[in-house]
Amino acid sequence: SSALDEEESSRISLEDGYTVILVDIPTPEVRHEKKMYTTIPLGIILKSEAIITVCKVDTPIINYFVRNKVKEFSTKKKMRFIYQMLFRSAFVYQANLRLIDKKRIEIEERVDGDTSDTDLIELESTLVYFATSLRANSIVLERLRRYKRLEQYPEDMELLEDVMVEYQQAIEMTTIYRDVIDGTRELMSSVIDSKLNNVMKYLTSITIVMAIPTIISGIYGMNVGGEWMPFAKTPFGFEIISGIILLICIIVLWVLRKKKML
Repeated sequence: SSALDEEESSRISLEDGYTVILVDIPTPEVRHEKKMYTTIPLGIILKSEAIITVCKVDTPIINYFVRNKVKEFSTKKKMRFIYQMLFRSAFVYQANLRLIDKKRIEIEERVDGDTSDTDLIELESTLVYFATSLRANSIVLERLRRYKRLEQYPEDMELLEDVMVEYQQAIEMTTIYRDVIDGTRELMSSVIDSKLNNVMKYLTSITIVMAIPTIISGIYGMNVGGEWMPFAKTPFGFEIISGIILLICIIVLWVLRKKKML
């Protein structure tokens, strides 16, 4: 039942007559209508005459052995079989990490388009799960190195060293990808700030241009004698004033464009 609890942590437990090994393995899940990844426990119950695996989902790690895709695979060499499963889990971790990094690259490519910080948060949360599970699995591997209940052959220890190397590589990949995602988030923040600055400059420029006819029409709308207002009694005075307003607006637009305000 421990292997069916998603919150169960990786560990190795020595009991009378059997040993329980719990490790976290990656598995896909649908989160916000998007395919993401998480980790779930894989239980390995080790007895002198049998090996029992328990997992909540149909994992490719076990199916890889069911389909006889592993060379020199035999359940008679129990420790080697366990190390082969852990080696396969490390490979799946690395494959999923590469897919996560590929999604991060896709987000970077459309950073100027329809994207949000939520996409990066989902990727980062997945990396947090992976990092926690990989570290816990590494502790289990260290304990398996000192496991004495069953005979371990020199080839088994060499395979265990390979498994530990692969897990260390997966941990390093997780750390690197988390740092890269932090950089991508900073890039997105810079792009958003740049877009906001451009919008503010555009709105400021429009406000300046629209203020010109407002000021001139306000002056001409004051309650003063018409003889003191230019073009008040001139034929086509309204058209002349409108033309002057238009000319001033065009000059202001040209100046703003030259200063890259538009």
